[in-house]
Amino acid sequence: MKLKAAIEITRPINDVIGCLTVIIGLLNTRRSIPTIDLILNLILGAITYFLIASSGMIINDIFDLEIDRINRPTRPIPRGDITLKEAKILFISTFALGIIIAIINSIMLNLGFLNIIIAIFFGFIGWLYAAWGKKSGFLGNIIVSISFSIGLIYGAVLNGSSIPIYIYYFFLTSFFLLLAREIVKGCEDIEGDKKEGVRTLAILLNIRKALYISIMFDIFAIIFFILPIFTDIINLFTFFISMSFGLAIVIIATLFSLRSKLENHEFKKISLLLKIGAFLGLVAFIFASI
Repeated sequence: MKLKAAIEITRPINDVIGCLTVIIGLLNTRRSIPTIDLILNLILGAITYFLIASSGMIINDIFDLEIDRINRPTRPIPRGDITLKEAKILFISTFALGIIIAIINSIMLNLGFLNIIIAIFFGFIGWLYAAWGKKSGFLGNIIVSISFSIGLIYGAVLNGSSIPIYIYYFFLTSFFLLLAREIVKGCEDIEGDKKEGVRTLAILLNIRKALYISIMFDIFAIIFFILPIFTDIINLFTFFISMSFGLAIVIIATLFSLRSKLENHEFKKISLLLKIGAFLGLVAFIFASI
């Protein structure tokens, strides 16, 4: 196995971005937490997320091997830099190491079992998506949205106190934004998904109805994006200023969806706007903790 290929198959950039959710959950629940405990949680929590997210990327490529031989032959397994057996070993290793780090974190800071349970659940839904969820359409969309957003809850759990309501609002904002985007991507990729047998909402209902459902989730995301203002968030001012940018982008994406003529280039634009809105949302959540 080539080291470069082993790193590539884990999609490290995606994993690092996901680690931000753990950091956000930690920083926004850091009241009365000793600095050394916070630093340990930041390091061990981010490593846990990175490793388990990596295992999800690897198992996805394992299940997609035959498709990737045709559509993405330059990926590590189909191009021959990693064998199927090596990929399976790498999957087991990254997942197991992630759980071990979560256990160490729990023991060092006396966290109980909740962080370990969440870590195992995170790994399980990564496998579930690769094995079954991808072709299930909407349920697969839900799994993807939970997989990314769960880091917010995981990070908050590591501080050992009860989770404040605004963390749940952060989670739901991220969840509904990603879910809306996944549905829009299903509208964009409808022809390819039909050939692959993927049962997206665009295929099961039709593109127009699927887009209406994505708009509904946009609205849910907007509501939960605003709600933290009415809580005891650590820094209301910096959150309010920073969240305004992300909120504006999501509202624009929603308006584009409402006016859509169901053309493919429109779906690309809406998907991009929702992606930008989700990223700016993460930035706002970070500023909420400053």
